[in-house]
Amino acid sequence: MNIKNFFNIDERLLNMDKAVLEGLKPQFDRIDEITEYNQLKVLSAFIKNGVSEAAMAGSTGYGYDDRGRETLEKVMADCMGAEDALMRHNFVSGTHTLTVALFGVLRPNDEVICLTGRPYDTITGVFGIDSVTDGSLADFGVKYSQVDLKPDGTPDIEEIKRVLKEKQPKMAYIQRSRGYSTRPSLRISDIKQLIDAVREVSANSIIMVDNCYGEFVEKQEPCDIGADLIAGSLIKNPGGGIAPTGGYIAGRADLIEKCAMRLTCPGVGKEVGATLGHSRELFMGLFSAPHVVGEAVKTAVYTAALFEKLGFAVTPSSNEIRGDIIQCVILGSAEGLIGFCQGMQSGAPVDSFVVPEPWEMPGYTDPVIMAAGAFTLGASIELSADGPLREPYAAWMQGGLNFHSAKAGVLLAAQKMLEKGAISF
Repeated sequence: MNIKNFFNIDERLLNMDKAVLEGLKPQFDRIDEITEYNQLKVLSAFIKNGVSEAAMAGSTGYGYDDRGRETLEKVMADCMGAEDALMRHNFVSGTHTLTVALFGVLRPNDEVICLTGRPYDTITGVFGIDSVTDGSLADFGVKYSQVDLKPDGTPDIEEIKRVLKEKQPKMAYIQRSRGYSTRPSLRISDIKQLIDAVREVSANSIIMVDNCYGEFVEKQEPCDIGADLIAGSLIKNPGGGIAPTGGYIAGRADLIEKCAMRLTCPGVGKEVGATLGHSRELFMGLFSAPHVVGEAVKTAVYTAALFEKLGFAVTPSSNEIRGDIIQCVILGSAEGLIGFCQGMQSGAPVDSFVVPEPWEMPGYTDPVIMAAGAFTLGASIELSADGPLREPYAAWMQGGLNFHSAKAGVLLAAQKMLEKGAISF
Protein backbone atom coordinates (compact mmCIF):
# COMPACT_ATOMS: atom_id res chain seq x y z
CA MET A 1 0.00 0.00 0.00
CA ASN A 2 1.48 3.35 -1.08
CA ILE A 3 0.83 5.20 2.18
CA LYS A 4 3.26 2.88 4.00
CA ASN A 5 6.08 4.41 1.94
CA PHE A 6 5.49 7.79 3.55
CA PHE A 7 3.58 7.51 6.83
CA ASN A 8 3.65 5.21 9.84
CA ILE A 9 0.07 3.90 10.03
CA ASP A 10 -0.94 0.88 12.10
CA GLU A 11 -1.46 -2.22 9.94
CA ARG A 12 -4.93 -2.73 11.40
CA LEU A 13 -5.99 0.73 10.21
CA LEU A 14 -4.55 0.03 6.77
CA ASN A 15 -6.54 -3.20 6.51
CA MET A 16 -9.64 -1.30 7.55
CA ASP A 17 -8.89 1.39 4.97
CA LYS A 18 -8.82 -1.24 2.21
CA ALA A 19 -12.13 -2.74 3.31
CA VAL A 20 -13.76 0.68 3.57
CA LEU A 21 -12.69 1.70 0.07
CA GLU A 22 -14.00 -1.52 -1.43
CA GLY A 23 -17.40 -0.86 0.14
CA LEU A 24 -17.62 2.74 -1.03
CA LYS A 25 -17.58 2.14 -4.77
CA PRO A 26 -21.35 2.78 -5.25
CA GLN A 27 -21.19 6.05 -3.30
CA PHE A 28 -18.05 7.19 -5.12
CA ASP A 29 -19.59 6.35 -8.51
CA ARG A 30 -22.58 8.52 -7.61
CA ILE A 31 -20.32 11.39 -6.50
CA ASP A 32 -18.36 11.13 -9.76
CA GLU A 33 -21.57 11.33 -11.78
CA ILE A 34 -22.62 14.53 -9.96
CA THR A 35 -19.11 15.95 -10.35
CA GLU A 36 -19.11 15.33 -14.07
CA TYR A 37 -22.54 16.94 -14.47
CA ASN A 38 -21.49 20.05 -12.54
CA GLN A 39 -18.13 20.26 -14.29
CA LEU A 40 -19.83 20.24 -17.68
CA LYS A 41 -22.35 22.82 -16.44
CA VAL A 42 -19.50 25.14 -15.46
CA LEU A 43 -17.62 24.51 -18.71
CA SER A 44 -20.77 25.30 -20.66
CA ALA A 45 -21.18 28.59 -18.76
CA PHE A 46 -17.58 29.57 -19.56
CA ILE A 47 -18.10 28.84 -23.25
CA LYS A 48 -21.52 30.49 -23.45
CA ASN A 49 -20.19 33.73 -21.97
CA GLY A 50 -17.04 33.84 -24.08
CA VAL A 51 -14.42 33.77 -21.34
CA SER A 52 -11.17 35.00 -22.88
CA GLU A 53 -7.61 35.74 -21.89
CA ALA A 54 -8.53 39.41 -21.91
CA ALA A 55 -11.09 38.73 -19.18
CA MET A 56 -8.27 37.77 -16.83
CA ALA A 57 -6.74 41.25 -16.87
CA GLY A 58 -7.22 43.27 -13.71
CA SER A 59 -8.51 46.79 -13.29
CA THR A 60 -7.52 49.51 -10.85
CA GLY A 61 -9.12 52.62 -9.41
CA TYR A 62 -12.89 52.61 -9.79
CA GLY A 63 -12.90 49.57 -12.05
CA TYR A 64 -15.27 51.05 -14.61
CA ASP A 65 -15.87 48.88 -17.71
CA ASP A 66 -14.08 45.85 -16.27
CA ARG A 67 -15.26 43.33 -18.87
CA GLY A 68 -13.60 40.44 -17.05
CA ARG A 69 -15.54 41.19 -13.86
CA GLU A 70 -18.78 41.47 -15.82
CA THR A 71 -18.10 38.18 -17.61
CA LEU A 72 -17.22 36.39 -14.38
CA GLU A 73 -20.51 37.44 -12.81
CA LYS A 74 -22.48 36.25 -15.84
CA VAL A 75 -20.72 32.89 -15.62
CA MET A 76 -21.46 32.62 -11.91
CA ALA A 77 -25.12 33.48 -12.46
CA ASP A 78 -25.42 30.70 -15.04
CA CYS A 79 -23.67 28.20 -12.76
CA MET A 80 -26.05 29.02 -9.92
CA GLY A 81 -29.21 29.04 -12.05
CA ALA A 82 -29.71 32.75 -11.36
CA GLU A 83 -30.56 35.87 -13.35
CA ASP A 84 -27.56 37.83 -12.09
CA ALA A 85 -24.70 37.64 -9.61
CA LEU A 86 -22.08 39.56 -7.68
CA MET A 87 -18.75 37.74 -7.37
CA ARG A 88 -16.05 39.87 -5.80
CA HIS A 89 -12.72 39.44 -4.05
CA ASN A 90 -13.60 42.28 -1.67
CA PHE A 91 -16.22 40.28 0.21
CA VAL A 92 -14.07 39.51 3.24
CA SER A 93 -15.93 36.37 4.37
CA GLY A 94 -19.10 34.37 3.93
CA THR A 95 -20.69 36.26 6.83
CA HIS A 96 -19.81 39.59 5.22
CA THR A 97 -21.35 38.40 1.95
CA LEU A 98 -24.56 37.34 3.69
CA THR A 99 -24.59 40.68 5.53
CA VAL A 100 -24.40 42.66 2.29
CA ALA A 101 -27.28 40.62 0.88
CA LEU A 102 -29.42 41.07 4.00
CA PHE A 103 -28.79 44.81 4.28
CA GLY A 104 -29.24 45.13 0.53
CA VAL A 105 -32.87 44.01 0.50
CA LEU A 106 -34.17 44.61 4.04
CA ARG A 107 -35.38 47.99 5.29
CA PRO A 108 -36.44 49.40 8.70
CA ASN A 109 -39.58 47.70 10.05
CA ASP A 110 -39.19 44.75 7.66
CA GLU A 111 -39.24 41.31 9.24
CA VAL A 112 -37.07 38.31 8.44
CA ILE A 113 -38.00 34.83 9.66
CA CYS A 114 -35.39 32.08 9.73
CA LEU A 115 -37.09 28.81 8.78
CA THR A 116 -34.24 26.58 10.00
CA GLY A 117 -33.98 27.51 13.67
CA ARG A 118 -31.14 29.51 15.15
CA PRO A 119 -28.43 30.30 12.58
CA TYR A 120 -24.77 29.68 13.27
CA ASP A 121 -22.77 31.89 15.58
CA THR A 122 -21.18 34.38 13.18
CA ILE A 123 -24.50 35.56 11.74
CA THR A 124 -26.35 36.02 15.04
CA GLY A 125 -24.67 39.38 15.61
CA VAL A 126 -25.68 40.52 12.13
CA PHE A 127 -29.34 39.88 12.90
CA GLY A 128 -28.94 41.19 16.47
CA ILE A 129 -30.56 38.07 17.89
CA ASP A 130 -29.21 38.07 21.44
CA SER A 131 -28.76 41.82 21.76
CA VAL A 132 -29.20 44.87 19.57
CA THR A 133 -25.53 45.11 18.65
CA ASP A 134 -24.19 48.30 17.13
CA GLY A 135 -24.80 48.22 13.37
CA SER A 136 -26.90 45.04 13.39
CA LEU A 137 -30.13 44.65 11.44
CA ALA A 138 -31.99 45.04 14.74
CA ASP A 139 -30.19 48.35 15.27
CA PHE A 140 -31.70 49.49 11.97
CA GLY A 141 -35.18 48.39 12.98
CA VAL A 142 -35.33 45.08 11.12
CA LYS A 143 -37.25 42.48 13.11
CA TYR A 144 -36.01 38.90 13.44
CA SER A 145 -37.82 35.74 14.44
CA GLN A 146 -37.31 32.04 13.81
CA VAL A 147 -39.20 28.78 13.55
CA ASP A 148 -37.37 26.20 15.63
CA LEU A 149 -36.50 22.84 14.16
CA LYS A 150 -38.35 19.70 15.17
CA PRO A 151 -36.67 17.37 17.71
CA ASP A 152 -35.15 15.36 14.86
CA GLY A 153 -33.46 18.51 13.51
CA THR A 154 -35.65 18.90 10.43
CA PRO A 155 -37.74 21.98 9.53
CA ASP A 156 -41.23 22.14 11.00
CA ILE A 157 -43.21 22.71 7.79
CA GLU A 158 -46.62 23.07 9.40
CA GLU A 159 -45.39 25.59 11.95
CA ILE A 160 -43.53 27.45 9.21
CA LYS A 161 -46.75 27.76 7.21
CA ARG A 162 -48.66 28.96 10.25
CA VAL A 163 -46.11 31.63 11.16
CA LEU A 164 -45.61 32.85 7.59
CA LYS A 165 -49.33 33.08 6.93
CA GLU A 166 -49.75 35.20 10.05
CA LYS A 167 -46.73 37.49 9.66
CA GLN A 168 -46.18 37.78 5.88
CA PRO A 169 -42.50 38.69 6.39
CA LYS A 170 -40.34 40.55 3.91
CA MET A 171 -37.86 37.65 3.92
CA ALA A 172 -37.87 33.92 4.62
CA TYR A 173 -34.29 32.89 5.43
CA ILE A 174 -32.91 29.36 5.07
CA GLN A 175 -29.56 28.02 6.26
CA ARG A 176 -28.62 25.07 4.05
CA SER A 177 -25.64 23.71 5.95
CA ARG A 178 -25.57 22.07 9.36
CA GLY A 179 -22.76 24.43 10.31
CA TYR A 180 -21.48 23.35 13.72
CA SER A 181 -24.53 21.43 14.83
CA THR A 182 -25.66 17.85 14.51
CA ARG A 183 -28.89 18.70 12.68
CA PRO A 184 -29.15 17.35 9.11
CA SER A 185 -27.99 19.60 6.31
CA LEU A 186 -30.65 20.49 3.79
CA ARG A 187 -30.67 18.78 0.43
CA ILE A 188 -32.13 20.50 -2.61
CA SER A 189 -35.32 18.48 -2.18
CA ASP A 190 -35.63 19.79 1.40
CA ILE A 191 -35.09 23.37 0.27
CA LYS A 192 -37.73 22.88 -2.45
CA GLN A 193 -40.21 21.78 0.21
CA LEU A 194 -39.50 24.96 2.18
CA ILE A 195 -39.77 27.16 -0.91
CA ASP A 196 -43.11 25.59 -1.82
CA ALA A 197 -44.37 26.22 1.73
CA VAL A 198 -43.40 29.90 1.54
CA ARG A 199 -44.99 30.38 -1.88
CA GLU A 200 -48.20 28.73 -0.66
CA VAL A 201 -48.86 31.06 2.27
CA SER A 202 -46.60 34.15 1.83
CA ALA A 203 -46.05 34.53 -1.89
CA ASN A 204 -44.41 37.97 -1.72
CA SER A 205 -41.71 37.01 0.78
CA ILE A 206 -38.14 37.05 -0.56
CA ILE A 207 -36.61 33.60 -0.10
CA MET A 208 -32.91 33.79 0.74
CA VAL A 209 -30.66 30.77 1.18
CA ASP A 210 -27.31 30.74 2.95
CA ASN A 211 -25.70 28.37 0.45
CA CYS A 212 -22.33 28.02 2.22
CA TYR A 213 -20.79 24.52 2.03
CA GLY A 214 -23.50 23.34 -0.38
CA GLU A 215 -22.44 24.56 -3.83
CA PHE A 216 -21.93 21.77 -6.40
CA VAL A 217 -22.73 19.00 -3.90
CA GLU A 218 -25.88 18.26 -5.93
CA LYS A 219 -26.79 18.91 -9.56
CA GLN A 220 -29.09 21.82 -8.76
CA GLU A 221 -28.63 24.98 -6.74
CA PRO A 222 -31.37 26.76 -4.72
CA CYS A 223 -32.01 29.34 -7.46
CA ASP A 224 -32.77 26.48 -9.87
CA ILE A 225 -35.74 25.55 -7.71
CA GLY A 226 -37.11 28.99 -6.95
CA ALA A 227 -34.94 30.71 -4.32
CA ASP A 228 -34.77 34.48 -4.88
CA LEU A 229 -31.30 35.04 -3.43
CA ILE A 230 -28.35 32.88 -2.40
CA ALA A 231 -24.93 33.74 -1.02
CA GLY A 232 -21.70 32.02 -0.11
CA SER A 233 -17.95 32.25 0.41
CA LEU A 234 -15.23 31.75 -2.20
CA ILE A 235 -12.86 30.12 0.29
CA LYS A 236 -15.44 27.37 0.55
CA ASN A 237 -16.84 25.31 -2.34
CA PRO A 238 -17.14 27.75 -5.29
CA GLY A 239 -13.58 29.07 -4.99
CA GLY A 240 -12.17 25.63 -5.76
CA GLY A 241 -9.24 26.07 -3.38
CA ILE A 242 -7.76 28.69 -5.72
CA ALA A 243 -9.68 31.89 -4.93
CA PRO A 244 -7.68 33.59 -2.13
CA THR A 245 -10.70 35.38 -0.65
CA GLY A 246 -14.13 36.68 -1.66
CA GLY A 247 -17.79 35.77 -1.88
CA TYR A 248 -20.77 35.72 -4.21
CA ILE A 249 -24.45 36.64 -4.20
CA ALA A 250 -26.72 35.28 -6.93
CA GLY A 251 -30.42 35.49 -7.67
CA ARG A 252 -33.09 37.76 -9.10
CA ALA A 253 -31.63 40.66 -11.06
CA ASP A 254 -33.57 43.31 -9.13
CA LEU A 255 -32.34 41.96 -5.81
CA ILE A 256 -28.74 41.69 -7.02
CA GLU A 257 -28.89 45.37 -7.98
CA LYS A 258 -30.04 46.24 -4.46
CA CYS A 259 -27.17 44.20 -3.00
CA ALA A 260 -24.73 45.95 -5.32
CA MET A 261 -25.94 49.32 -4.06
CA ARG A 262 -25.07 48.17 -0.54
CA LEU A 263 -21.72 46.67 -1.55
CA THR A 264 -20.55 49.89 -3.23
CA CYS A 265 -22.91 52.89 -2.99
CA PRO A 266 -26.41 53.90 -4.05
CA GLY A 267 -26.60 55.01 -7.66
CA VAL A 268 -23.42 53.18 -8.66
CA GLY A 269 -23.93 49.55 -7.70
CA LYS A 270 -22.08 46.83 -9.59
CA GLU A 271 -20.66 49.18 -12.23
CA VAL A 272 -17.54 49.72 -10.11
CA GLY A 273 -15.06 47.61 -8.19
CA ALA A 274 -11.46 47.16 -9.28
CA THR A 275 -10.41 43.52 -9.63
CA LEU A 276 -6.71 44.25 -8.93
CA GLY A 277 -5.47 41.17 -10.76
CA HIS A 278 -7.66 38.65 -8.90
CA SER A 279 -9.91 37.78 -11.84
CA ARG A 280 -7.76 34.89 -13.04
CA GLU A 281 -7.82 33.24 -9.59
CA LEU A 282 -11.59 33.60 -9.35
CA PHE A 283 -12.14 32.22 -12.86
CA MET A 284 -9.78 29.31 -12.20
CA GLY A 285 -11.30 28.61 -8.80
CA LEU A 286 -14.84 28.51 -10.15
CA PHE A 287 -13.78 26.26 -13.02
CA SER A 288 -12.07 23.83 -10.61
CA ALA A 289 -14.84 23.95 -8.02
CA PRO A 290 -17.02 20.99 -9.11
CA HIS A 291 -14.05 18.59 -9.09
CA VAL A 292 -12.70 19.89 -5.78
CA VAL A 293 -16.15 19.66 -4.18
CA GLY A 294 -16.42 16.07 -5.41
CA GLU A 295 -13.09 15.27 -3.73
CA ALA A 296 -14.28 16.89 -0.50
CA VAL A 297 -17.52 14.89 -0.55
CA LYS A 298 -15.54 11.67 -1.10
CA THR A 299 -13.37 12.60 1.89
CA ALA A 300 -16.45 13.13 4.06
CA VAL A 301 -18.01 9.82 3.00
CA TYR A 302 -14.74 7.97 3.57
CA THR A 303 -14.33 9.53 7.02
CA ALA A 304 -17.87 8.49 7.96
CA ALA A 305 -17.31 4.92 6.77
CA LEU A 306 -13.93 4.53 8.49
CA PHE A 307 -15.12 5.85 11.84
CA GLU A 308 -18.34 3.86 11.65
CA LYS A 309 -16.15 0.79 11.30
CA LEU A 310 -14.12 1.94 14.29
CA GLY A 311 -17.32 2.07 16.36
CA PHE A 312 -18.02 5.83 16.44
CA ALA A 313 -21.28 7.61 15.74
CA VAL A 314 -21.15 9.88 12.69
CA THR A 315 -23.56 12.27 11.03
CA PRO A 316 -24.34 12.02 8.21
CA SER A 317 -23.76 8.29 7.87
CA SER A 318 -21.57 6.95 5.10
CA ASN A 319 -24.55 5.91 2.97
CA GLU A 320 -26.64 9.08 3.33
CA ILE A 321 -27.14 11.45 0.40
CA ARG A 322 -25.25 14.67 1.10
CA GLY A 323 -26.41 18.28 1.17
CA ASP A 324 -23.03 19.80 2.05
CA ILE A 325 -19.37 18.87 2.55
CA ILE A 326 -19.38 18.81 6.37
CA GLN A 327 -18.86 15.56 8.29
CA CYS A 328 -19.48 15.30 12.02
CA VAL A 329 -17.72 12.54 13.98
CA ILE A 330 -18.82 11.95 17.59
CA LEU A 331 -15.56 11.02 19.31
CA GLY A 332 -16.87 10.65 22.87
CA SER A 333 -13.88 11.95 24.81
CA ALA A 334 -11.56 14.93 25.07
CA GLU A 335 -8.61 12.66 24.27
CA GLY A 336 -10.34 11.44 21.14
CA LEU A 337 -11.17 14.94 19.88
CA ILE A 338 -7.68 16.25 20.61
CA GLY A 339 -6.08 13.23 18.96
CA PHE A 340 -8.29 13.52 15.89
CA CYS A 341 -7.39 17.17 15.33
CA GLN A 342 -3.69 16.73 16.10
CA GLY A 343 -3.42 13.76 13.74
CA MET A 344 -5.21 15.60 10.95
CA GLN A 345 -2.92 18.61 11.37
CA SER A 346 0.10 16.33 11.03
CA GLY A 347 -1.14 15.37 7.55
CA ALA A 348 -1.60 18.92 6.31
CA PRO A 349 0.56 20.28 3.47
CA VAL A 350 1.03 23.55 5.38
CA ASP A 351 2.01 23.81 9.09
CA SER A 352 2.05 20.02 9.57
CA PHE A 353 4.58 20.50 12.39
CA VAL A 354 2.11 22.54 14.45
CA VAL A 355 0.43 20.67 17.32
CA PRO A 356 -3.08 22.05 17.92
CA GLU A 357 -4.15 22.49 21.53
CA PRO A 358 -7.53 23.53 22.96
CA TRP A 359 -7.78 27.24 23.74
CA GLU A 360 -10.29 29.77 25.04
CA MET A 361 -11.50 31.06 21.70
CA PRO A 362 -13.46 34.35 21.86
CA GLY A 363 -17.19 33.82 21.44
CA TYR A 364 -17.20 30.22 22.68
CA THR A 365 -18.18 28.99 26.15
CA ASP A 366 -15.78 26.02 26.06
CA PRO A 367 -12.18 25.57 24.89
CA VAL A 368 -11.97 24.85 21.15
CA ILE A 369 -9.39 22.84 19.22
CA MET A 370 -8.78 23.43 15.53
CA ALA A 371 -6.76 21.64 12.85
CA ALA A 372 -6.24 23.66 9.68
CA GLY A 373 -3.09 23.45 7.60
CA ALA A 374 -4.27 25.37 4.57
CA PHE A 375 -2.77 27.34 1.69
CA THR A 376 -5.53 29.93 2.22
CA LEU A 377 -6.10 30.85 5.85
CA GLY A 378 -9.52 29.70 7.03
CA ALA A 379 -10.36 27.95 3.77
CA SER A 380 -13.09 25.42 4.56
CA ILE A 381 -12.67 23.67 1.20
CA GLU A 382 -9.22 22.56 2.36
CA LEU A 383 -9.11 19.69 4.87
CA SER A 384 -9.78 20.96 8.38
CA ALA A 385 -11.45 19.86 11.60
CA ASP A 386 -12.42 21.49 14.85
CA GLY A 387 -14.76 21.28 17.78
CA PRO A 388 -15.41 22.47 21.35
CA LEU A 389 -14.20 20.38 24.29
CA ARG A 390 -17.61 19.45 25.63
CA GLU A 391 -20.03 16.57 25.29
CA PRO A 392 -20.37 14.77 22.95
CA TYR A 393 -16.79 15.72 21.95
CA ALA A 394 -17.60 15.98 18.26
CA ALA A 395 -15.25 16.98 15.46
CA TRP A 396 -16.66 18.85 12.48
CA MET A 397 -14.53 18.08 9.46
CA GLN A 398 -14.77 19.57 5.99
CA GLY A 399 -12.86 19.90 2.77
CA GLY A 400 -10.07 18.11 0.99
CA LEU A 401 -8.56 19.55 -2.20
CA ASN A 402 -7.90 16.03 -3.43
CA PHE A 403 -9.11 12.76 -1.99
CA HIS A 404 -5.78 10.94 -1.85
CA SER A 405 -4.01 13.46 0.37
CA ALA A 406 -7.17 14.08 2.42
CA LYS A 407 -7.53 10.34 3.05
CA ALA A 408 -4.00 10.31 4.44
CA GLY A 409 -4.98 13.12 6.83
CA VAL A 410 -8.00 11.12 8.02
CA LEU A 411 -5.88 8.01 8.58
CA LEU A 412 -3.33 10.06 10.52
CA ALA A 413 -6.19 11.39 12.66
CA ALA A 414 -7.21 7.80 13.47
CA GLN A 415 -3.57 6.85 14.10
CA LYS A 416 -3.10 9.65 16.64
CA MET A 417 -6.31 8.62 18.40
CA LEU A 418 -4.99 5.06 18.54
CA GLU A 419 -1.75 6.28 20.11
CA LYS A 420 -3.73 8.24 22.72
CA GLY A 421 -5.82 5.20 23.60
CA ALA A 422 -9.01 6.71 22.17
CA ILE A 423 -9.37 3.82 19.69
CA SER A 424 -9.25 0.17 20.59
CA PHE A 425 -9.51 -2.89 18.36
